[in-house]
Amino acid sequence: MAGNWKMYKTPAETRAFFEAFRPLVAAAGHCEIVICPPFPDLAVAVDSARGTSIQVGAQNLYWAKEGAFTGEVSGPMIRAAGATHVIVGHSERRQYFGETDETVLKRTVAALDAGLTPIVCVGELLEHREAGRTEAVLCQQCLHGIHGLDERQFAQIVIAYEPVWAIGTGKTATPEIAADAHAVIRREMGNRYGTGAAADIRILYGGSVKPDNVKSLMAQDDIDGVLVGGASLDAKSFATIVNFPS
Repeated sequence: MAGNWKMYKTPAETRAFFEAFRPLVAAAGHCEIVICPPFPDLAVAVDSARGTSIQVGAQNLYWAKEGAFTGEVSGPMIRAAGATHVIVGHSERRQYFGETDETVLKRTVAALDAGLTPIVCVGELLEHREAGRTEAVLCQQCLHGIHGLDERQFAQIVIAYEPVWAIGTGKTATPEIAADAHAVIRREMGNRYGTGAAADIRILYGGSVKPDNVKSLMAQDDIDGVLVGGASLDAKSFATIVNFPS
């Protein structure tokens, strides 16, 4: 159960969130919990999560380890800050900052080389879904953005399916729509890495996940977790999502 804070919260607000959130999920042994705050909040988040099962991730990384790349942050820097995960290829990175399937692959490899678990995002635009091209788009993103990994690398990633039309819009893919897309992704992974590896890979759903729809989403066979945006900014809301079985 992962939370993507996007460009929200100061370090002080981050510490306050964790103080409220920690006791609410202290008994949550059924899942992994990852919170991905903005870069300036990483150190506070790592410190605030110390002694708990909550893990911290970054929202992006550059593929070089160091160099003259003003404004970029490398995988080793993120790892040294105490983070364990990093989001790669989020639709907002693709839409606003020119990410491509090819750069997603480079960032994924860089994350793995740094000892981070990449949460690799794929998903279609509304125009793709309305044109009946969802499956084709997902297969293309997998082909160019994930299939360049070898079997050892593939076993270490997490995939997140995020229909772009459902991110921050209040629209949510029905559990059945989400499950169908997850099945396409898992089948595509099976074609490349084998059915066993495809069955083992975790595929998260992201797109306006809220406390009132998480149970129906998680009831689908191919949905292994969620990547939560706005609802992860509130401690009680995200804790309700994390504790969905109870």
